Amino acid sequence: MNKENLIRARSNIIFILALIIGFALVMMIERNSVEPAAARSKAPAASQAAPPVAASRDLPQPPELRGLNPSEQAWARIAWHYFERNVDPATGLAHSVDNYQATTMWDSASYLLALMSAERIGLVGRKEFDQRMDKALASLASLPLQDGALPNKSYSTSSLAMVDYTGKPAPDGIGWSALDIARLLVPLGAIAWNYPEHAAGASKLVGRWQLQRMVRDGALAGMHRTEDGKLQLLQEGRLGYEQYGARALALTGMSAPAALDYDRQLAYVDIYGIAVPRDLREAATGGAHNYVLSEPYVLDGLELGWDQVSRELAWRVYRAQEERFRRTGQLTAVSEDHLDRAPYFAYNTIYADGKPWFTLTDTGKDVSALRSISVKAAFGWYALFRTPYATQLVEAIAPMNDPERGWYAGMYEADKSANKALTANTNAVVLESLSYIARGRLLGPSADLPKEKP
Repeated sequence: MNKENLIRARSNIIFILALIIGFALVMMIERNSVEPAAARSKAPAASQAAPPVAASRDLPQPPELRGLNPSEQAWARIAWHYFERNVDPATGLAHSVDNYQATTMWDSASYLLALMSAERIGLVGRKEFDQRMDKALASLASLPLQDGALPNKSYSTSSLAMVDYTGKPAPDGIGWSALDIARLLVPLGAIAWNYPEHAAGASKLVGRWQLQRMVRDGALAGMHRTEDGKLQLLQEGRLGYEQYGARALALTGMSAPAALDYDRQLAYVDIYGIAVPRDLREAATGGAHNYVLSEPYVLDGLELGWDQVSRELAWRVYRAQEERFRRTGQLTAVSEDHLDRAPYFAYNTIYADGKPWFTLTDTGKDVSALRSISVKAAFGWYALFRTPYATQLVEAIAPMNDPERGWYAGMYEADKSANKALTANTNAVVLESLSYIARGRLLGPSADLPKEKP
């Protein structure tokens, strides 16, 4: 082995070891935080807002792995069709939305996780997997960076140029999202466990980033370009999202303790007698909406694996949705989703900005008339808990797809019509959920594929 190859090999080994050590570290931290978190907090305000709450007596045990049944196999194929149609052949990056040639780091992560999920359940062979992964990692490693430090919030999937959220060129960038970047660290971490032959590509990618710039005072910090063109660093994330992002960042050995700590901003809101976790920071005083919805808890469970604290909080979020159905007859699975009509994106929540069951835009506009049942939330809860209600959810949304193009974002509650937005995020979570049923969480040693039970 010549000197250049030796250096390259050492670099790849260091990258793999860093991710494995980082993963072990975050697992150790989370295991040690199982004791009632508020009891350990030194901040009296947080302790008063979120006193220790006993574990739910009805919290089910983690489900056993099993093979996918014929319906689930068909559902997985539908989800993979989205990526067969929506990956740029030159760059290997997936469009965030059907036929829309732009992506974010969040949606690039969704594609890599979808690719891994498809390989794990046998939809994609290793040759195709390797080709797709190599091309995507090479393109991600060549992206121009915001402020020379971190990925911009949005890129063209064809030219790899920085663009704004409307797809217009933005040569100076529009800022970075700490949560989006953190999510991309999840599939890069999974490479260390299950696909070490791609460690060189992942190492080259992460090696360009100044990850320390997206942490300030222990919290996740995103970069925002103001109306006058200046760049401004802002705290990013609320309860659920913060912890998911911090756990992902910890895979690199970096710490964001303020973001990782549930206690600092944890409170509860009573929803049908269930103490549902919410963020203390309200939009009126904290500057950002405190959405309580399925997404961060579902992703945390499917990808990183819950600890006892996050599992308990996730169960409460799930149970509130089940209880709404029990009391009103309205099937409920809420998350953030694209829409097939204006305003084209909405947050369907259990609670936000002081209101239960509030559907709003990122500007706080009430769009509750467009509240929908989220396909990705339904599949996520079905995989993670496998309750009769979760099964009822996936059976209800099973028609919400185009068999050749992928899964729609959801079903509108008002008239039961399909929300026909087709996105990378929805179809990735469907694949992640089905992969979880058969192989378990994505980050960590992969279980052998079990046979379907008769």
